[in-house]
Amino acid sequence: MIPSKSGYAPVNGLQMYYEIYGGGKPIVLIHGGGSTIQSNWSRVIPFLSKSRQVIAVEMQAHGRTKDIDRDFTFEHDADDIAALLKHLDIPKADLFGFSNGGQTSMQVAIRHPEVVDRMIIASIGYSREGFQPWFWPGMGGATFDNMPQGLKDAFLEVNPDKDDLLKMFHRDAIRMNGFQSWSEDMIKTIKAPSFIITGDNDIITPEHAVHMYRIIPNSRLAIFPGGHGDYLGEKTTGNTDSKLHEAFVGLILNFLDGKG
Repeated sequence: MIPSKSGYAPVNGLQMYYEIYGGGKPIVLIHGGGSTIQSNWSRVIPFLSKSRQVIAVEMQAHGRTKDIDRDFTFEHDADDIAALLKHLDIPKADLFGFSNGGQTSMQVAIRHPEVVDRMIIASIGYSREGFQPWFWPGMGGATFDNMPQGLKDAFLEVNPDKDDLLKMFHRDAIRMNGFQSWSEDMIKTIKAPSFIITGDNDIITPEHAVHMYRIIPNSRLAIFPGGHGDYLGEKTTGNTDSKLHEAFVGLILNFLDGKG
C-alpha cells in the first residue's frame, strides 16, 4: 500500500521517518524492536486506513530513521512521539504500540497525557517478572546471528546500510537487557482508556496482561491464541490470514470508537 504522504520530521535532534495513510481521526502506530513500518504493520494498515488517518513511524535507529548520539530509552522515544504530533499539528491522537512500541506508548501516556486519546498496548509488560521465564535468558544471550532474518531483510529493504542494522540490533539488545521494572504507582497514573492485547503464547505471561488490566484505569483486555504478533501478521510470524487481521482491526476500532 502506498502512503498518501511520507517524509522526515525534525524531532529532538532526530530526522524521524513517518508515513501517513487514509483519513479521519489520527492513530499513531509505533513498531516493536528491530522492526520497520512494513515489517510490523503492512497487514493491518490497509484495514485501519479505511476509517482512520494512520501515522506510522520508524523510531530512533530503526529503518529510515538514523541513530543519534543520545541514550536509547523508552522515555526519549515517548518524547519523540509527542514532538512528532506537534510537528504535524495534531493536538491529540490515539496510539497503537506493539512490543517495545507498547512500552513507548505507555511512556507517552505517562509523560505527555495531553496528547493521548485512547491507547492500544500490545504484547508487552511493565515488569521484568511479567515476561515468560525463557525470555530474559534468551535476551541475555542474543547475538546478531540469531536476529530473525525477516527483520534483517526488512531493515535492509529500506536502509541498505549494514552498519546501521548492526548498530540498531545492539542498541535494542542493550536497552532490553538493561530494562528496569516500572512501578505500579507509575502505571496507575495512566489516564487514557487502554486496550491491553497479547497472545496466549506471547513473550509476557497471560497473568501479567490480566494484572495490567486490573491496575490501569479504564482498560480492556484481549488474549488471542498464538505468539508474539500473530494477530497482527507481524513479518516474522508468517501469519498471512487476512480474515484474522481484518477481524482484529475491527475489534480495536470498536474500542477506539468507544463501542467496546
